[in-house]
Amino acid sequence: MRHCALLILIWCLASTDGPAALDSERPNVLFIAIDDLNDWLGCLQGHPNAKTPNIDALARRGVLFANAHCQAPICGPSRASLFTGLLPTTTGIYGQINDKQLRTASDVMRTATFLPDYLEKFGYKTLAAGKLFHNGDAAKVFDEYGVQSSFGPKPAKRMKYDPTWFPEKIGGTQTDWGAFPDRDDQMPDYNIAQYGVEQLRAKHDQPFFLAVGFMRPHVPWHVPQKWFDLHPLDSIVLPPYLADDFADIPEMSRRVNELPAMPTTTWAIETGEWKNMVQAYLACTSFVDAQVGKVLQALETSQYADNTIVILWSDHGYHVGEKNRFAKQALWDRATKLPLIIAVPETQPTGNQQTGICQQSVGLVDLYPTVLELCGLPPNPQNEGHSLCPLLQATDAPWPYWTITSYGQHNHALQSDRYRFYQYHDGSREMYDHRADPNEWNNLAQLESFQEMGDNLAARLPKGPAPPARSNSYPINRYFIDQAVIDANTPESK
Repeated sequence: MRHCALLILIWCLASTDGPAALDSERPNVLFIAIDDLNDWLGCLQGHPNAKTPNIDALARRGVLFANAHCQAPICGPSRASLFTGLLPTTTGIYGQINDKQLRTASDVMRTATFLPDYLEKFGYKTLAAGKLFHNGDAAKVFDEYGVQSSFGPKPAKRMKYDPTWFPEKIGGTQTDWGAFPDRDDQMPDYNIAQYGVEQLRAKHDQPFFLAVGFMRPHVPWHVPQKWFDLHPLDSIVLPPYLADDFADIPEMSRRVNELPAMPTTTWAIETGEWKNMVQAYLACTSFVDAQVGKVLQALETSQYADNTIVILWSDHGYHVGEKNRFAKQALWDRATKLPLIIAVPETQPTGNQQTGICQQSVGLVDLYPTVLELCGLPPNPQNEGHSLCPLLQATDAPWPYWTITSYGQHNHALQSDRYRFYQYHDGSREMYDHRADPNEWNNLAQLESFQEMGDNLAARLPKGPAPPARSNSYPINRYFIDQAVIDANTPESK
């Protein structure tokens, strides 16, 4: 079975005129991003009510990475890590950031080469629409940027939730739910899908990297009524929840992962809204699956079907009631775990990949080197991730890497194929065995028998993580408010 690296060698030996000479031989890439999508897909069996036939079909013809995680549990730093191939602990981008500040956010970012820019050096045309970075393409990295994404449409008045209705809430959120508007074509994702369809129907004289970024199921959870009807309320199954879940976790974990603007599961139970919220999230997911289906169908019927690699990913996971929260922005597994699918056409030299499910722990930071290897391009030595090509060839191939996620400079999670380890700013820890405890209800870090393992894992954490870039912004909770004051007075902060 030929490895992707062999293809690179063959192409390099065959080339006498430099990169441009190989343009016609290179595969295209369809890069599909979905915001806030957790594992509630049929193919991942994350929720029994999930209805996602188009994403499921893609998973059947590719490799589904069932243990994929983001490098930061919020849009801006997660996407910055993916498109630079660098960890937040290297760039200093730990919090939300405006795309216009990305290139100058830190000394490292000033020298980073974004994935689209790297591809353009080798003759690729880069096209995009929707949410790829946090603010679309305000960083100006694509050759062409089409339809902008947005949180809308939203009704004139909130339907179910607004933090300003509650005196104890601090901060803001788009969180709300209910059927709105009347038609799919009123949704921004509808137009983003249409852009993808049009590009796949057009003639391109260069290999292309087409990135399509969908907003839903990002809040507000509004889509037309027909998507709610797919998930009747009386059939809704609630996700696992343990009322005293936090009894064995350190206080620093509670502080870091607190989001005082968001609804809690306690509130959702008391008001009878939990099933409505689950229904709304499922409805939004089914809606975006349909938009993905349009783009995949356009590819299948296009002239590019046999030479286009498809990569589908989400920027992080999402709690829908687990751990007393409805939110991302936490180190816990539910906020970092995401769907990742890579499908290579059989006609491509790298198309002899396996299909199936890979349980090895991988990260979004691994996509940059993977795309380069699949496209037969030389690696970018700046990349800190690892090409997933060995796992495309054999889903159970040896994989010695643990995936790291950071939320702030000194709070980290490590993920293997079985264990998940957390260490917080004050040195406190959590650890879970996901085979025995997938809901993370039994903190092993407090047990003497796991102290040595915890110490060994702590040694894997980055030494001297980069200070936060000054352009970071964090959610409003007491930990991050206090930390922002410290950061602002730290000379090393950029």
